Amino acid sequence: MPIRVLTIDDHPVLREGIAAMLSNESDIEVVGGESNAEAGLDAFRRLLPDITLMDLQMPGMGGLEGVRTLRGEYTAARVVILTTFRGDANARDSIAAGAAGYLLKSALRDELLDCIRKVHAGGRYVSAEVCADVATHLGNELLTPRELRILQLLSEGKENKRVASDLGISIETVKSHVSRIFEKLGCHNRTEAIRIGIRRGILRQMTQ
Repeated sequence: MPIRVLTIDDHPVLREGIAAMLSNESDIEVVGGESNAEAGLDAFRRLLPDITLMDLQMPGMGGLEGVRTLRGEYTAARVVILTTFRGDANARDSIAAGAAGYLLKSALRDELLDCIRKVHAGGRYVSAEVCADVATHLGNELLTPRELRILQLLSEGKENKRVASDLGISIETVKSHVSRIFEKLGCHNRTEAIRIGIRRGILRQMTQ
């Protein structure tokens, strides 16, 4: 029996391209394609594919929540995140959510085929570029939930006084948190911190 693949991505050209790319493979069959996670979950329940290729950033429910929901219902579901976004935080969070693979949309045809077959066989697959990102930041101290929230507020253009007001803390406490954020991200100002946060996938909402 061929490996049955479902694609969930809000770009129809990509879904069509994947279907065309896989059409000549005797051991792989694309059984469906949906434009958002909600419709993709319904399609999964109906089709029960072997492999689900899911975009990370989509309108409505994002890919991470889609993986969590799917894996919550079907623990044996094999999901590969297929995205344009690199970043060690993106990859770590995807694997933690239950994804078995993390592949960039820029991957060549042979890499996509290799990923699908390895994940179907029970393995994991993370693209080499993303592995390099993870290795670069391996062992780095992660931002705490409070630090992440402050970084999010900074990314919205809010000054320390407004951040303090929003969170109900003192300006001095905000300054202390900001200093720790800069230290953990290896930067010296908020503009650089936001840029690093987006690049690494720490600030995913900035690219939605």
